Amino acid sequence: MPTYPGLSSDAFRHPLDLEAEQTLRSVPGFDVVTRKFIEFFYERPQMIHLMGNAIQVSPYQYSSLHQIFRECVACLDVHPQPQLFVVQNPVANSYALGEDNPYIVINSGLLDLLDPPELQVAIAHELGHIKCGHSTLTQMAIWTMNAAAIVGEMTLGVGSFISNSLVVAFYEWRRKAELSADRASLLATDDLSLVFKTMMKLAGGSQRYSHELNVAAFQRQSQAYQQLDQDGLNAFYKVLFQTGDQGLMLTHPFPVERVSYLQEWADSAAYQALRSGYYTPSNAPPAAASSGEPPEVVQLRQQIADLQAQIDRHKKRS
Repeated sequence: MPTYPGLSSDAFRHPLDLEAEQTLRSVPGFDVVTRKFIEFFYERPQMIHLMGNAIQVSPYQYSSLHQIFRECVACLDVHPQPQLFVVQNPVANSYALGEDNPYIVINSGLLDLLDPPELQVAIAHELGHIKCGHSTLTQMAIWTMNAAAIVGEMTLGVGSFISNSLVVAFYEWRRKAELSADRASLLATDDLSLVFKTMMKLAGGSQRYSHELNVAAFQRQSQAYQQLDQDGLNAFYKVLFQTGDQGLMLTHPFPVERVSYLQEWADSAAYQALRSGYYTPSNAPPAAASSGEPPEVVQLRQQIADLQAQIDRHKKRS
């Protein structure tokens, strides 16, 4: 498994994710919920619930899953290391939450559906959410939506505008956030076909008939889905699915859409450079904008620092 010491989420975060987050943060009422409010009224109760009602993964519980988890954490350089839990739920799903004490929850149904390499994809995906700060935003958005709904009721509907705006912005952001997490899966595995296979199984996989699934056919389905846009009516229905009453409740893009987004990034020079170790680490010193030095000198210093960081990473790998 490749490793990316000092990896910053800026190195792989999808532009649509960043754009949607900015829109979400600009919606009136979003900042109603503070970090400490989240900690005491959401994060801690959830952690207590998991500790009492789930299995905490460790070297002694789900040891093989724990090993996969540790490798993914090291690969994406996630700090602090989240806690990992398995809950009894037949639905093949997983999620990441928590800010000061992040955690990942995996449903038992996901363990039954995916094999170890595919679980690596799923775990790296959730770690990507944590790396990008999505878990914090998810909690803030949920609580802000609840607060806005309460305000709407107390004001006889006057606050409904805020609530509706938050609902739209929240779900739009959540769908775009998945694109960044998918990139984290690809970084951790460096196996595009494996990531696509995992997406395919989550879209409609069966443990009994998994041997009859075909990744190439799934990719062709994704291409055919994109070609539907050539018909104006089809394009209209796509927009309707994403923005209509039912579409607003979609927390993930359609799987075949995610395939095309990830394929585009895998073919890009940016991904090739990143996987080769060419990225600015998260602990790189910021440019000294107020140092009084000419901009050319500041830029040169930053380039030297970036180059030295790349040399250090290659020394560690060799």
